[in-house]
Amino acid sequence: MRHLDCERWVFGRQPVIYNNAASKDLAASFSLRRRFLAQLKKVDRMQEPIYTTPAYRPPSARRLPTLLWILAALCLGLVLPYLAEKVQYSITRGQLRARSDAAAEDLERLGKGAELVKLSDTSRAFRDVAKLAGPCVVHIDTVQAEGGGRVLPADGWDLQFGRRGQRYLEGQGSGVIVDAEDGYVLTNYHVVRGADAILVRLSDGRVIAGDDVGVVGFDVATDLAVLRVNAGDLASIAWGDSERLEVGDWVLAVGNPYGLDRTVTSGIVSAKQRRGVNGTAYQDFLQTDAAVNPGNSGGPLLDIEGKLVGITTAIVGQAFQGITFAIPSKVAKDVYEHLKKHGKVSRGWLGVEMQAVDEALAKKLGLPKASGALIAKVLAGSPADKAGLEAGDVIVQWNGQKVLDAAELPLLVARTDVGATVKVIVIRDGKELTLDVTTTERPAEDELPQPRRRR
Repeated sequence: MRHLDCERWVFGRQPVIYNNAASKDLAASFSLRRRFLAQLKKVDRMQEPIYTTPAYRPPSARRLPTLLWILAALCLGLVLPYLAEKVQYSITRGQLRARSDAAAEDLERLGKGAELVKLSDTSRAFRDVAKLAGPCVVHIDTVQAEGGGRVLPADGWDLQFGRRGQRYLEGQGSGVIVDAEDGYVLTNYHVVRGADAILVRLSDGRVIAGDDVGVVGFDVATDLAVLRVNAGDLASIAWGDSERLEVGDWVLAVGNPYGLDRTVTSGIVSAKQRRGVNGTAYQDFLQTDAAVNPGNSGGPLLDIEGKLVGITTAIVGQAFQGITFAIPSKVAKDVYEHLKKHGKVSRGWLGVEMQAVDEALAKKLGLPKASGALIAKVLAGSPADKAGLEAGDVIVQWNGQKVLDAAELPLLVARTDVGATVKVIVIRDGKELTLDVTTTERPAEDELPQPRRRR
């Protein structure tokens, strides 16, 4: 059987070609038919109408933008206060950071100037101060016969056990040697007050007692006393300047708390010029946080250079609570020199009773600010009376120094030499007056004259 010579189309296959002339004509007709049908379909598509209808949106979709706006408003209401607070915090932090940066720059300048030391250097300084002060600090034991009576020889043993049924009151404290050549020891008056026998223990173990220990003098107003020990090979501490101390400066306290010899504690100066702590007008305490306990009284307060800047005197409460008071070296040295030379302290005396000036009183008296010391009473025959001072006067300046308050005036007067004439500026009836006052020595309490009435 002869095969037709034509194209055989099979889906998915290449065409098969046969050698037959009649089959070629048939294939051409099939091709024309296919092209015709394709043209018809194209025309149909062109004539078909095009319809556009909007997309369907459910009601929930139409409410969504409104809900979003409401939600955004609520979020802003909640977030805005928080953001405002954060901004305020940021401003405060910025201010604090600026101060901190300024302080850091200052510390860096101190470091470059070799004025700031490392903590290890501070520790080394503490060790050096402890070694320096150790030989200068003494342990003081006292004995007082209860109800009066015979005092036993101070040999260090009889003081503790007693004889023939006699009862004794024992006490202890600290002291510091300020003159090695002559054996002068500075301590608190309350450490040796009323003592019938005093025993001084040195750092090398020696015990000085009996006739080899004596009280040179004491000053009740400042709570200071000077002892003299008969002993050689002593070491003394150097005087420092308490006026140069500032709040925040390092200080070290050395003493014998509860009998623990030469205990060293450290702290900082917490405040200066603490007045009226112990009820006397002549105190001007340094306040520190160096740990101090019973037995520390009379011991030295030292600066970072190992110099004497105070005498440890008092604490708040029965034991250490973070507040310690010391007599500044400016006061202690002046009292020591007077006691060493005269056996007592002679202070200048004005002869007035004073009152503090507050804002209301300053306004009433016509003062520009609340400062100075208001004279409440003038004692008859006193230096104030003789100089023409009157009750109601406000003393604003004493011997060239401003009087800040009523607590400062007694200190200024006390530091004035007896018999010295000083200029005093007062405000009287709104006017400033200058008077000359010649001080005298303060009489005993039972010898004070009576107040004089205002003229």
